[in-house]
Amino acid sequence: MSTDTSTAAAAGTQPGGGTAVQGHPGRLKPRASRPRRGPASYATVSAVAVFVLAFLAPFLIILVNAFKTSADYRSHGTLSLPSSWNWGILQDVWQRVDFTQKLLNSVETSLGVVVIAVVLALFNGYALGIGRIRWRTAFLVFFLGVNVLPQEGLVYPVYYLFKELGLYDSKLGYTLLVGVTYSAFGTYLLSSVYASFPRELIEAASLDGAGRWTILWRVILPMSWPTLSVMCIFFFVWSWNEFLYPLVLLISNENQTVPLGLAGMQGQYTSDPTAMSAAALLGVIPMVVFFLLFQRSLTRGLTAGAVK
Repeated sequence: MSTDTSTAAAAGTQPGGGTAVQGHPGRLKPRASRPRRGPASYATVSAVAVFVLAFLAPFLIILVNAFKTSADYRSHGTLSLPSSWNWGILQDVWQRVDFTQKLLNSVETSLGVVVIAVVLALFNGYALGIGRIRWRTAFLVFFLGVNVLPQEGLVYPVYYLFKELGLYDSKLGYTLLVGVTYSAFGTYLLSSVYASFPRELIEAASLDGAGRWTILWRVILPMSWPTLSVMCIFFFVWSWNEFLYPLVLLISNENQTVPLGLAGMQGQYTSDPTAMSAAALLGVIPMVVFFLLFQRSLTRGLTAGAVK
């Protein structure tokens, strides 16, 4: 008993529990208790759970109906589980859509869009944010205006321009168009980020003899990777989901992207809901894989500005 008491005293605690207050051996600090969850906490968790279920419901419906037969769908409806799983429908839809070619076209154009948009945005943002060129505000207003213009207002001028330049039905022309369009948003974002960039680092690099290109590649670029990674992910997803520009500019089957291939499954007078669900599932899987591969980079990029 005496040994336990001396050990507790040496550790600054009392035998009955709690921690002794320094200078007051007889007084105990109250133990920190976990905060109790009130009704507001449970309401918040319930609201988030409902939101998640509502968000996942369309994907679950697609997943269930993608493996049904047409007879099973007509007999039991949309929300029922398949009576027998039709695994061959994915292969059938893959061949009908020529999904391999559509997938390669989407990957090729999306990667090209990312490269063009990020490079142009980097140079423009560096000039507007770090260089502080004349008419900076006017340029920012211009780039902001490009972002708010609807595609429907640009599609006909772009169509006739591409006809004159010989870029119609060309993946290169489509990639250049979308890349330049997305670079306007990237320029507006990076110029705002670079405007608050520490000037001391730039001045120190200048005193060491670094030129503008050296400052860009050795100082600005390494510190911009979180923002650039988020831009790359967003541009890739946006380009993958583009529908209006590919619909107007890419008319041949060998140049069409995944969204156009999926739209081709729906006719004016004919419709196969199970095949449409299977096609939608094939279109969603690459984006899910892409998100799982780069979700850590996305999370780091979004939270990089919150911690200095």
